[in-house]
Amino acid sequence: MDKPVYNRVLLKLSGESLAEKDGGFGINVDSINNLAKEVLAGQGLGVQIAIVIGGGNIFRGATASSLGMERVTGDYMGMLSTIINALALQHALESVGVNTRVQTAIEIPQVAEPYIRRRAIRHLEKGRVVIFASGTGNPYFTTDTAASLRAMEIGADVIFKATKVDGIYSADPMKDDSATKFDHLTYLEVLEKGLKVMDSTSVSLCMDNKLPMVVFNIRDENSIKRVLLGEKLGTVVGAEL
Repeated sequence: MDKPVYNRVLLKLSGESLAEKDGGFGINVDSINNLAKEVLAGQGLGVQIAIVIGGGNIFRGATASSLGMERVTGDYMGMLSTIINALALQHALESVGVNTRVQTAIEIPQVAEPYIRRRAIRHLEKGRVVIFASGTGNPYFTTDTAASLRAMEIGADVIFKATKVDGIYSADPMKDDSATKFDHLTYLEVLEKGLKVMDSTSVSLCMDNKLPMVVFNIRDENSIKRVLLGEKLGTVVGAEL
């Protein structure tokens, strides 16, 4: 078996990756089972995997104002959506034999552990996948920011940002045929170009702590395993080459 190039990774999944199609609502059985198989293949290499899950397939806090709702309330509703997704993903992972723990920044002890950094690291060391839900537990902070924060707290080597396209482009490749793909970007280039792969707070946190990101298409077969083995998939965001 080839040796992975990372020991511990933080996988950022959007809530929409659990839905049947891009922009879809709810949880699709096939989509979530495919995700579970991708994680299983990566963990089979002996890599420690933590996951931060979004909630956009159920409710997105940033859209609260369009409903006449205050942003803080909307953000808390979004955090609860991530907990629903985390529990669904936990079930899918355990159905394929992956021991999993869910930790939440909002305490809900009947269904999940509270987020405790040292306990999370211990779970990873024991070969369990840890799913971090409810973002940072604070309104106005996205799950992208939570991914950067948790990755640094647990000592991850890299953030894997799972998307619906095969990397970062100069424009939306689904809408603009002239969009060009980047193989490598610095943190500053992502910020200066206004590329929407992660929010600016998340990218700034990674830049300040020299934490690299790899952006790739999670729907490509064995994509997690291939990136773990060093295959050049997607776009790498990090320091100057």
